[in-house]
Amino acid sequence: MTTEKERALKLEMLRKMREQEELARRRLSSVKHKVAILSGKGGVGKSFVTANLAVALAVKGRSVGVLDADIHGPSIPKILGLHGQAMYAGPAGLFPLEGPAGVRVVSADLMLPDDDSALIWRGPIKTSFLRELLSMVAWGELDYLLVDLPPGTGDEPLTVAQLIKELNGALVVTTPSELTQLVVRKAITFCKQLKIPLLGLVVNMSYFTCPVCGTRHRLFGNTSSQDIEKQLGVRVLAEIPVDPRVAESADSGVPVVLAYQESEAAKSFLKLAEEVEGILNSQSAREPREGS
Repeated sequence: MTTEKERALKLEMLRKMREQEELARRRLSSVKHKVAILSGKGGVGKSFVTANLAVALAVKGRSVGVLDADIHGPSIPKILGLHGQAMYAGPAGLFPLEGPAGVRVVSADLMLPDDDSALIWRGPIKTSFLRELLSMVAWGELDYLLVDLPPGTGDEPLTVAQLIKELNGALVVTTPSELTQLVVRKAITFCKQLKIPLLGLVVNMSYFTCPVCGTRHRLFGNTSSQDIEKQLGVRVLAEIPVDPRVAESADSGVPVVLAYQESEAAKSFLKLAEEVEGILNSQSAREPREGS
């Protein structure tokens, strides 16, 4: 039988959870657009896409934040040149670090003592961590908050979707390979079941342009964007090409949007930023105004 002490402890835990969720809601109320970036499987470049989309939006004059919700494999700080630094807390809460173009970043990587440290946590602990983190972060006024989710449809994506109830949409990152598209269907289903508006697909590693003859080669399958749209029933917003300089920019902590501004990859991200802004602005225009 449950003792009085156990019941009291359970009630206190529920009270604390509700309090954290309310604090998170208040802190996120100053964020205009909240977008989740997800994929069906790892290795498709989801964090690379998140980081460069954030910088592309910031270059356009928008205030942008990135929440790296990939607890076990956080990559955002490395891509944005913040790896090895640490966030700090004050009376107002936990402050994001500022990366390239003023992008504000929060990540578990910025809380670890060294590179070898690993967060070996089960689902409930991860859920509790994300809830507490969202209740503490002082984002300030933001036009966009991009949430970089881990691969799949497990604990972290579900937790974020439940905690950030006002998600304005999701982008799903894929590659042209048939294997990836089989798995990406699950990410699309995840969005539909949780009623998260699906903004569209980003096809990463879509093609390689020969620097000598200018011929495009599809290295990871001959499936075109039109084929992908037809097969998955979701619009492709941008194709990101294969570029050897991408790995170099990620390792150096300078996003390709800034490091190689005239590259096809950089231009693809700027196009993606325009597409995302257009969709979200149209979405906002359709929403009923307060008091109407």
